[in-house]
Amino acid sequence: MANDAVAGNAPRTATIRPAGGDDPVTGVLAAYTKDLVMAVEETLAAFLATEVDSLTEIDAAMGAFAATARDLVLAGGKRIRPTFAYWGWRGAAGTEADLPPVLPALSALELLHTFALVHDDVMDASDTRRGLPTAHRAVATEHRAAGRRGDPDRFGEAVAVLIGDLCLVWADRLLSRAALPSARLMQTRRCYDQMRVETVAGQYLDVLGENEPASWSLDRALRVARYKTASYTVQGPLLYGATLGGVGVDAPLVEAYTRYGLAVGEAFQLRDDLLGVYGDPALTGKPAGDDLRSGKPTVLLMLARQLAGPVQRARLDRAGADLDEDGVAELAGLVAATGAVGRVEQMISERVSEALAALDVADLDETVRSALTGLATASARRWA
Repeated sequence: MANDAVAGNAPRTATIRPAGGDDPVTGVLAAYTKDLVMAVEETLAAFLATEVDSLTEIDAAMGAFAATARDLVLAGGKRIRPTFAYWGWRGAAGTEADLPPVLPALSALELLHTFALVHDDVMDASDTRRGLPTAHRAVATEHRAAGRRGDPDRFGEAVAVLIGDLCLVWADRLLSRAALPSARLMQTRRCYDQMRVETVAGQYLDVLGENEPASWSLDRALRVARYKTASYTVQGPLLYGATLGGVGVDAPLVEAYTRYGLAVGEAFQLRDDLLGVYGDPALTGKPAGDDLRSGKPTVLLMLARQLAGPVQRARLDRAGADLDEDGVAELAGLVAATGAVGRVEQMISERVSEALAALDVADLDETVRSALTGLATASARRWA
């Protein structure tokens, strides 16, 4: 347990920054996806152009609304979810299978991701995403500039909810365009629906935990990581890809993907917990310290409270939305002084090892195994 004497003068832990070069996830994606990301971007751009034109015909304002949603989808990102789905599909269908028939289904995951991000930003009252104003903030700014009646912030939140809803519908529509046998598309749809249900369940637990921090536990914090992030970031896309490739639910490959996906997905969220406190905003695109201000019971903060001595715990409990930058830096140092950061790093390493062990016993082409190995390691070591 950390020493309260140390906690009384807690160090201000340095922001996590790369020693040089790009984020490792970016490098791994470039190495293992070849033309996939470009193909996904082209598929999304073509699909969204038609959708925006269709809504513009209803009303010019609808076209502008749809264009805002389109721009959020195409604003960038690593396209991690289509990438995991792609390798899940490759592992099932083989490395020589044709990509175009499944491209709509892979690309649909980015629309699902945009839905989740936009709604999450509203729930968290976040100001920035990928270094730009979040959807609800940007719409509120436009409301003010146009001199409209009503509360700009309330309008921004309402429109952002609708943007997320539209992206969710678009995801369904794009998925249906996959050129697959109807039975396989139906099986894929069942996997997709389960992934969405688990994502909503995880998000609800995340919101609940922020409002019931005193009743939360480390186990429940890990459950949030499992359902909010692992389910639709790694595990769900892998299983989705496997169904696209025609693998049945009882296949040994599904068991391997389930183990691997859960482990890597949890490691991904645990890294997010660290970046939420110690990440460089210039790289993450989000301010550091929001979790400290909100008191969100992440695994990192739950561990800090478990490991803290009485004085440290009292100071942790005084955290709140009124923390200024100096207060955030002091509290971040206090969390590190408890030993929680080191413990989370250990948990990340353990999960990467578990993921690689799952790959060791899977019947996979070596190209697929190599890609999933690299993605597991890079996802756990990323800077953004």
